[in-house]
Amino acid sequence: MAQALPDVFKRIQDKKKEQRELKAMYRDALSVNGEYQTIVEELEALKIKKKKAEATVQADFKSEFDKLEGLKLNIAGDNQLLSDLAMAQLTSGETVKIVDENKVEYEPIFTVRFKKM
Repeated sequence: MAQALPDVFKRIQDKKKEQRELKAMYRDALSVNGEYQTIVEELEALKIKKKKAEATVQADFKSEFDKLEGLKLNIAGDNQLLSDLAMAQLTSGETVKIVDENKVEYEPIFTVRFKKM
């Protein structure tokens, strides 16, 4: 029994709409709960305190954090390059797999997503 792509998409959209409605009901119920509101306010105060402590430590380790940011960018670029190379290798008909230093094999996972046009 083959299902049509638009039918499955419509079903997903309907379930997402129902999910949004249920989440909105839940948020509304929380917003009128006094105890919850008190806890949220306390949590916000603690988050501010935490951010101040983190900023102090980051100021002490500025060069290390700059290096960390550089590493993040390098890793993101290399991950994109790895994806591009794997896709090129796959489209040329070659087998795609990587083996690390512990002899663990990795194979690519490809996904299909849809975005609004």
